Amino acid sequence: RVTAAFFVSGRNAVSHPELIRRILGDGHAVGNHSCSHDPFLMLSPHRRLFREIAAAQDALKGFGIRPLAFRPPVGLTNPKLPSVLGALGMFCVTFSCRAFDRGNRRIEGMAGKILRRVRPGDIVLLHDVRPRGENGVARWLQEVESILDGLAAKDLQAVSLAELIGRPVMETSG
Repeated sequence: RVTAAFFVSGRNAVSHPELIRRILGDGHAVGNHSCSHDPFLMLSPHRRLFREIAAAQDALKGFGIRPLAFRPPVGLTNPKLPSVLGALGMFCVTFSCRAFDRGNRRIEGMAGKILRRVRPGDIVLLHDVRPRGENGVARWLQEVESILDGLAAKDLQAVSLAELIGRPVMETSG
């Protein structure tokens, strides 16, 4: 019922092209999440930071898109990031509400955690990692459905990231 912005790493895009095509085919946006998703990326020198983001851009170019938005791994930024993103014609987007799900390793109660914290204008972070265990995906989908129902009950509406921030997350190249 909603469109999402998937911030994907270049490695995952190359490893799972069918998923990227499906995400785009279903009308979702794709943003840049670095090439390798190194959680310590923001401690890197300017040159490595540039290479990581540019490599993900190159990987995603093969799908006919150019992400404009970058979300750093673990949501951390540093003073070097604006100049790197500026050189690539990009901007940074992080998140303001999350369930602390440890990459979908803790999905039980995820909806309640989000719904207790969420406020109008929040960017909600969810992960696209396959949950472990029996019926993990079904349980995750149930939590997401509960989030959407809970937002409606709070008289809040899920909107696309582009609508929320007032600018496109990506461009298509033909």
